[in-house]
Amino acid sequence: MNKTELIAKIAETAGLSKVDAKKALDAAVAAVKDALVAGDKVQLVGFGTFAVKVQPAREGINPATKAKIKIAAKKVAKFKAGAELAEAVK
Repeated sequence: MNKTELIAKIAETAGLSKVDAKKALDAAVAAVKDALVAGDKVQLVGFGTFAVKVQPAREGINPATKAKIKIAAKKVAKFKAGAELAEAVK
């Protein structure tokens, strides 16, 4: 499912126009993004949790030259499915 299909499904399910469904989806995605940028986590009970995880610096190998390289630490967005979502997908 892509974004257009998701917007159509939201519009159908919630009884909204596609324009309103797009605005709602964009607002929800922006709210999650803003929370993650601020270092917060977003918990949607029954669906899952969005959080930021810090990956520590590590040493890697350049596959072309086999030389060791340092990979800097970075923050990454993570999603962990909630129990209800995990059970529904089984």
